[in-house]
Amino acid sequence: MVVVGVLAAMFVHAMVANPNLQWSVVWDILWDATVLRGLQTTLVLTAAAMIIGCAGGLLLTVLRLSHNRVLSGAAWIYVWLFRGTPVLVQLFLWTFLGALWPRISIGVPFGPEFHSWVYNDLVSPYTAALLGLGLNEAAYMSEIVRAGVLSVDEGQSEAAASLGLTRLQALRRITIPQAMKVIIPPTGNETIGMLKITSLVSAISLVDVTRAGQDIASRTFESLPALIAVSIWYLACTSVLTIGQFYIERHYGRSTGRSQRLTLAGWH
Repeated sequence: MVVVGVLAAMFVHAMVANPNLQWSVVWDILWDATVLRGLQTTLVLTAAAMIIGCAGGLLLTVLRLSHNRVLSGAAWIYVWLFRGTPVLVQLFLWTFLGALWPRISIGVPFGPEFHSWVYNDLVSPYTAALLGLGLNEAAYMSEIVRAGVLSVDEGQSEAAASLGLTRLQALRRITIPQAMKVIIPPTGNETIGMLKITSLVSAISLVDVTRAGQDIASRTFESLPALIAVSIWYLACTSVLTIGQFYIERHYGRSTGRSQRLTLAGWH
């Protein structure tokens, strides 16, 4: 403990006392209007992508567990495709898909169309980012939800069927509530990961907090202070998410009797 404390003190002193870190510049960049707007974009994208991912993951889980082989096979192909290709590639595909289909139309298949839109007007960089992040996350969330559902004893579903509940009613009222203690921890990790993955949207010209820091660095040549400022915002946001995950885990772990021994630092 003493050695760790001494090393930690040395690290803090080196960070604070080193004049090359330019903490005054870091502070100015931290509260720069461009960075704050980029931070807002990052947070909104994270929340929206996780909502799409959770909803899509639940739907894919229902399809994967369906007795209909067509539905379960289609869900498997979706998961295989989106988990097997990089997020950055998917972002580029949604951005440049207009090169293949310049116009998107609705109408009768192989017949007349009722209305059409120019792809680039319909899918802006922001929409492409939501589609790329959200649909990719749905593939990962489906595996998390499926693992949680399969962790619930099958007798629970049989008991629900004997009470006259349909599969969807049993899933919503019995299986999912019990599976939450398995689903919550990896979902929290996915949310924290999504917060950082949103930095990839800068590749499709969307200004998030990372891109905002890069723009300031290229304009002022203060690269290190800009990187530190951006890192501070990421650390602050992930810390808030970690605390939120902790309390949600405690809530859903009450029935196991272990939640009272769970702290932010681990078990006690």
